[in-house]
Amino acid sequence: MTDAGGQAPGTTTGDVMTAALLDALFNQSAVGLHVLDTELRVERVNPLPDIVGAEQIVGLHFTEAYRLDDPDEAERVLRKVLESGVPVLDRVIRGRLMSAPGPHRSLMVTLHRLDDPEGRPLGLLAAVVDVNEREKARARANCLTAVRREAGQSLDVAATCEGLVAALVPRFADFAVVEVVDEVLRGSPPPLSPLGHDVPLRRAAQRGLGGDHVAGDMRRLPRRTPFALAVTDLRPRLSALGPDTPWLAKDPDSARMVEVSGAHSLIVVPLKHHGAVLGLVSLYRFRGVEPYDEDDLSLALTAAAHAALSIENARRFEHSHVIASTVQRRLLPRHNGARIAVETAHVLLPGRNSGCWFDTIGLSGARTALIIGNVEGQGLQTAITMGQLRIAILALASLDLEPDEVLARLNDTADRLAQERRSLPPGDSLHNQALTATCMYAVYDPFARTCTVARAGHPAPVAVAPDGSPIVLDVPEGPPLFSDDSAPFATATFELDEGSVLAFLTGSLLPDARSVARVQDALAYPDRPLQKLCDDIVYSLPADTPPDGAALLLARTGVVPPDRFATWELAHDTTTPAVARTLVRDRLEGWNLDEETIGATELIVSELITNAVRYGTPPLHLRLMLDSTLTCEVHDSSPVAPHLRHARTVDEGGRGLFIVSQLATHWGTRYGTHGKALWTEQEIPDPDDSS
Repeated sequence: MTDAGGQAPGTTTGDVMTAALLDALFNQSAVGLHVLDTELRVERVNPLPDIVGAEQIVGLHFTEAYRLDDPDEAERVLRKVLESGVPVLDRVIRGRLMSAPGPHRSLMVTLHRLDDPEGRPLGLLAAVVDVNEREKARARANCLTAVRREAGQSLDVAATCEGLVAALVPRFADFAVVEVVDEVLRGSPPPLSPLGHDVPLRRAAQRGLGGDHVAGDMRRLPRRTPFALAVTDLRPRLSALGPDTPWLAKDPDSARMVEVSGAHSLIVVPLKHHGAVLGLVSLYRFRGVEPYDEDDLSLALTAAAHAALSIENARRFEHSHVIASTVQRRLLPRHNGARIAVETAHVLLPGRNSGCWFDTIGLSGARTALIIGNVEGQGLQTAITMGQLRIAILALASLDLEPDEVLARLNDTADRLAQERRSLPPGDSLHNQALTATCMYAVYDPFARTCTVARAGHPAPVAVAPDGSPIVLDVPEGPPLFSDDSAPFATATFELDEGSVLAFLTGSLLPDARSVARVQDALAYPDRPLQKLCDDIVYSLPADTPPDGAALLLARTGVVPPDRFATWELAHDTTTPAVARTLVRDRLEGWNLDEETIGATELIVSELITNAVRYGTPPLHLRLMLDSTLTCEVHDSSPVAPHLRHARTVDEGGRGLFIVSQLATHWGTRYGTHGKALWTEQEIPDPDDSS
């Protein structure tokens, strides 16, 4: 029954309006409305056009009505709203209606509790909106942000490729592969399209399929596949994958991967730069994920364009680095230069820094100069500066100066180089690039068993005794080269037992005290082969050591074997030259040298002794030493050195040093704290040389 107004007895106008409002809401709302009871079963749902078969879910539990990615989490949220009454607004979940075809979609759910007039819960109102396209657009934007953040942060081709796949998986792809033209990885210019079938591509990075790793495999693209077509016309390809995909028969490797993984959708995008082919990006989606569409293809193109630019920048840098590294290697010594009383070995670790260097130089008196240095920076100009400093120190070493004097004069050369750089035109890229370098110069004397060291901003050497115990070397630190600090350089002299090992390292290998201890531990068995000790130091480096270039030079101290030298103290007398000639002949005959060498050496010694007796002061010593060359040294306590001059035809004297210079391969004067030494070196004829 109804009253005259058409209302049922006991009802009010408000009740009628509420019922009409609910009917309109359920029948006309664009939002999927679901009324759930306290058991979370669907009691009522509005018939939306895109909710096909909505009436079939009435009576089902909400997590049964919707096939959700995480049903347990969804039920916890529903129960919490039912218990607390606190609504959940705009929560995005992944799933689809039980009867809806296709993969899961993004759904935005809002939950409110329904209460009776006494406030007791009657159930829930769940509003479900399909926001799949909005979420896809947001995911694409986030993916591009990740690509810009992850790819291109390193001037390394492989690292850029790894950053690209890290940004794309799993945001945009389930499996991503980046293949780069093999020559591009080494810095060579990329080939122009179309890419020839014989040009190999190397798998630089991949992610997905249960793990992340750089495969390193190389392949030639199979003909008439999306991969080959993409690098032919430089256009992307979007392809559905399945057992009936025709081109998979031409690519068995891809066919196996598709079968194992269940991949159903593929995007192939060329990595290109100004018509040249850098490589290829392949993106796969697996079961349960929506296939790629044209909007996804647009994102893949944008991501590939960013990656291609980053790879090209990295390739150009790599090309410059390869040139700089080649110049660096050509400017470094080709071998260790075996010495009679010191053994050396070295390791040059490749890296971005192209200015680290080392050298061993034979000096007079069986001494050896041990040098290590580093020019900060990258690129060709750094390598060139390193070469300039090395050549300068080679010239300075020949002057037989003390280590602190060598560094002082090297610093003068560095100041000149810095001045020349500052005088470049302001538009030159080098004009504002400051020069910074360090260097250490040490001289080992096997007769005194001492090592004299000076350093210019370089880390002090690390040393161990023959029993493996560490030796503390307190070397005063001078200012780095190219600095404005005018402080003088100082030396420190250490006496070392035979068999001690010295380690000279560039700064990147000795950043702190723990690094020094690590090197000392690696050198704890100094009787092992020296090259093995070099390798052990490298093996001990932490995995996170920066990839800067580094140099390591090891030296094992020794003495001159007693049967390879002879020393005599001679009287400061006019008869001494004749005595010296006799001593020299006896010794050289004992060394089985030829008569020509013996005669020349007698004359050299006679002239040097005569000069020492005439112009020097006692005591007077003569030393002969046989190595790859024959060395003669005459020591006296006078600081005054004779000068070479050309005697006139009528002169009765003055030809001594001129004769010496003609007979010896090298000669010179070395000063010490107790006088000077005149020395000569003669080449020893090879007995097997028939000429």
